[in-house]
Amino acid sequence: MMIPDNKKTAIYIGPAGWSYADWESVVYPSGGAYDRLLHIARYFKVIELNSSFYRVPQAKMVSSWLSRLEAVPDFRLNIKVNGKFTHEREYAPSELESFVARFSPLREAGISGPFLLQFPWSFRNTPESRIYIERLAPFFEGNPAAVELRHGSWDGPATDELLSKCGFAFCNIDQPIIGESLPPLSRVTDPDTGYIRLHGRNMKDWFRSGAGRDARYDYLYSLEELEEWSKRAGEMVGRVGSLFIITNNHFRGQALANGLQLRSMLEGGVIEAPASLIRSFSALRDIASPPPGEEELDL
Repeated sequence: MMIPDNKKTAIYIGPAGWSYADWESVVYPSGGAYDRLLHIARYFKVIELNSSFYRVPQAKMVSSWLSRLEAVPDFRLNIKVNGKFTHEREYAPSELESFVARFSPLREAGISGPFLLQFPWSFRNTPESRIYIERLAPFFEGNPAAVELRHGSWDGPATDELLSKCGFAFCNIDQPIIGESLPPLSRVTDPDTGYIRLHGRNMKDWFRSGAGRDARYDYLYSLEELEEWSKRAGEMVGRVGSLFIITNNHFRGQALANGLQLRSMLEGGVIEAPASLIRSFSALRDIASPPPGEEELDL
């Protein structure tokens, strides 16, 4: 689905994270020293910072991202909020204040995108949960933020009203539909920010005890499945200033392949992509080509 030129929504498509060992030789060239962050930023306008969910980065690391990304025009680094504030939910207010402030240099430079508050499937729509979301809102005042809810109990207009009142964007997700899981939607609750996250549909491993991160997110979307999301994105265009589409099916670079396919659907034309990625995913060969200077493809 091509987006009409007269729409004023800026669309940012990119992966969740960039540092995965299984991306070597698939996404990244074999051998040699190079900046993996800038390598991905060459092909995508956004990356969702994943490591911040597990640990708060040191100030010098934030400064490093800032200095490296300042040279990339119109790039955004979205910030995944630490799990202490979304999963454990036990902390001093000063800890959350400090977490948000840690990324202020990126915000001041116009590089940071929305914060993402990803709640677990067990976080259900209860009075206590709604109060918790309301209490979070003041910490993100002045910063765009999206809330990801996975349980189906959140599917309804009351959730839209809650997030809109708090100034939060609704994060539309694709996940395996098992039991009471939230289905795919195209909700907008903030006029500035639209958010979509694609986790894959690996039903076998999504809730399997002992399944690791790689197993849960090992999924390659088909063209037909991506077209469904292209249409949902089209429903959101014109309703938000910026639309972020994050592919989280990261295992062996599948997130990048599907992200490029979505770019082709929404932008049209031939997409620039790493030669190694085009070799690894035959579906890219008709829509993507390596940048000048990369080795010729033997296809």
